[in-house]
Amino acid sequence: MRRLFPVTDLTAADDRGEWSLDALADAYAYPETDGAWLRANMVSTLDGAAQHDGRSQPISCDSDMRIFGTLRGLADVVIAGAETVRLEGYRPARAREAFAARREAAGQGPAPAVAVVSGSLDLDFSLPLFVSPLVPTLVLTGAGAPPDRIETARKAGAEVVIAGEGSRVDPARAVRELADRGHRRLLTEGGPRLLGQFVAADVLDEMCLTLAPVLTAGDAQRIAGGPAVAVPERFALASLLEEAGFLFSRYRRIRQ
Repeated sequence: MRRLFPVTDLTAADDRGEWSLDALADAYAYPETDGAWLRANMVSTLDGAAQHDGRSQPISCDSDMRIFGTLRGLADVVIAGAETVRLEGYRPARAREAFAARREAAGQGPAPAVAVVSGSLDLDFSLPLFVSPLVPTLVLTGAGAPPDRIETARKAGAEVVIAGEGSRVDPARAVRELADRGHRRLLTEGGPRLLGQFVAADVLDEMCLTLAPVLTAGDAQRIAGGPAVAVPERFALASLLEEAGFLFSRYRRIRQ
């Protein structure tokens, strides 16, 4: 993997030019900030597809997964929509020795929590994600969620967080609620609808996007869905990496 856009001195590359996890963790470190920082991590094909046959794995690669693991290793919490949890077969985040010292120094637990966004709570609460995580899974929902489903989630061991009125989750409130619980390094992995909601709510700080050198055609979703914003938000390139035709970009929002 080679650096194309200079952002930091990644001298930890080995003889083959591959970066160590420490070097990647330094490159993708969260900025020092008083509040929450929400970054997204997504992959897209050249023609804009965020998935193939309903999943992102077919358009990913080993280096993409290496960055995926690094971003998780740095986060306090990983946020995902209910549909993504179902389609991608989400499991609890695991503790990784490579990030143990870094997380301890930052005052973090051994692994990030997973926060699932669901208004209806139509989730299988018998899955390991809920009953046997290393860190309790959070469920972000609205005040109007079915009471019996809230109770089922709590009995399974999940922490239910009310982050909206009615059956909908307010993205900005979700960020605030997570930050109030000490989760300030936020990572969302989608899906496209959830990312679109964060964009529309004007709370996304950083976009980590892998561009896969493949074409799929078809009608797959883009990385962000939902209503268009009134005025496009401008982001600035922070880093750009390349390997085997895959581009690994990182953009940060330009704050006025």
